[in-house]
Amino acid sequence: MITPNTLKFQDDLKKNNNRDWFQANQDRYENYKKDYKDTVEKFLEEIKPLDDRLEQLEFKDCSYRINRDIRFSKDKTPYKTHLGIWMCEGKKNTNLAGYYVHIEKGASFLAGGLYFPDAADLKKVRREIDGFYEELEEIIAAEDFKKVFGKLESNEGNTLKTSPKDFDKDHPAIEFLKLKSFLASAPISDKELTDKNFVKKTAKKLIVLKPLVEFLNRALTTE
Repeated sequence: MITPNTLKFQDDLKKNNNRDWFQANQDRYENYKKDYKDTVEKFLEEIKPLDDRLEQLEFKDCSYRINRDIRFSKDKTPYKTHLGIWMCEGKKNTNLAGYYVHIEKGASFLAGGLYFPDAADLKKVRREIDGFYEELEEIIAAEDFKKVFGKLESNEGNTLKTSPKDFDKDHPAIEFLKLKSFLASAPISDKELTDKNFVKKTAKKLIVLKPLVEFLNRALTTE
């Protein structure tokens, strides 16, 4: 469960995103970090029995520093105002698909899949879809998937306007093949965040994405 104090800290940090304020509120930040660690560990406790490929994960593998990388960003605010939890069999710095929880007052969500893979990995996923698109269709058509996530995200930012190279525009899976990112997501309300069963309920929703995650990772790891 995320505490109201954590959401309040995020809210105040958004209004005072500077080093002086941050240094003056170190006690609050320490509580914020503790809440983060406790929440990640509870997620791992819930989800590991549901996906044994995550068994090796620890807090450090699923969490992020609060400091933003501002070297190439126009936004020079130094601190992140959200918490991210990434659970993937390949840990944080790999190209594999996984599960994600975004905790931010008024903008939280759960998600899973593969976020904008590089060209080589995108080619692997499209090759997998070409050969096994009926399996992917079944995954997306499952009642639990539709109930929680609806469908794969498809918008102007992550979808080609025309068919990708080497694929016919009349391919039966052309809408999947045009995707550049393979994600499904669902919103989380602030009320849900502070519910005592937040982690358990959210883990059950995340695991609905297991077949999609496995499909994508098979594509990425099979020669």
